[in-house]
Amino acid sequence: MKRICLILTFSVLGHSLFAQEYKDFGKDRLNSSPRHAEWVDIKSGDRTIKAFVVYPERKEKTPTVIVIQEIFGVTDWLRSLCDELAENGVIAIAPDFLNGQRFEDADGAVKAVSAVTPEQIKTVLDATSDYALTKIPACNGTVAACGFCRGGGWAFNYASENPKLKAIYSFYGTALDDPAKVAKIPCPVYGFYGENDARVNATIPKAEELMKSAGKKYEPVIYKGAGHGFMRSGEKANPNFREGDGKARDQAWARWKELLSKL
Repeated sequence: MKRICLILTFSVLGHSLFAQEYKDFGKDRLNSSPRHAEWVDIKSGDRTIKAFVVYPERKEKTPTVIVIQEIFGVTDWLRSLCDELAENGVIAIAPDFLNGQRFEDADGAVKAVSAVTPEQIKTVLDATSDYALTKIPACNGTVAACGFCRGGGWAFNYASENPKLKAIYSFYGTALDDPAKVAKIPCPVYGFYGENDARVNATIPKAEELMKSAGKKYEPVIYKGAGHGFMRSGEKANPNFREGDGKARDQAWARWKELLSKL
């Protein structure tokens, strides 16, 4: 009986820690931001796509960066990252692929995101890109895209589907391995990867080979001591902040700010 109780105790504790790992955060930044943010409706055929937009405080028109969610949906953290992008001079727009669903457990998140088809991904991203170019007067006509985790892979793939893109920023997402798709990429692809993420990093060499052969620009950087998801777990506001990921996040942001300034 004592052994059973111990097993149950550790089981509950393990479940609690696992759930805590994905606890959402970011509202404090959103609530204190001086920048204008809003939810917009994007029409795509009979469908209406919700998207979160944040505008920089600029007197001139600026580029727009499409922000592709990680598996947990358009969370407070993702929206706070949109605000951080706007703070650095670009319009950030995050389309919602999950129709308002948000998750704090990986199991439910993976199931929901895995149900999104490649056709749906392209439809949502095409509609968002068109919206930025035709419905956001403050956009200067330049559109780029970034993505995180699963969204990082989606961003890399979308580079082959939208000739209007000016840059892709793929954060710890699997790299493209299809020569036919690589040949269609119109813009530089910048990769941000954690050292302790062998599953994703194993896809980098093939992408480097294909991109080089096709005459495309691909610049992957692997950040030492960082794990998968370091942009989220390396943020100090995260209840489960990780020191190694924090250093990587700082380094990644320094690089990203410089790249954004060149859009």
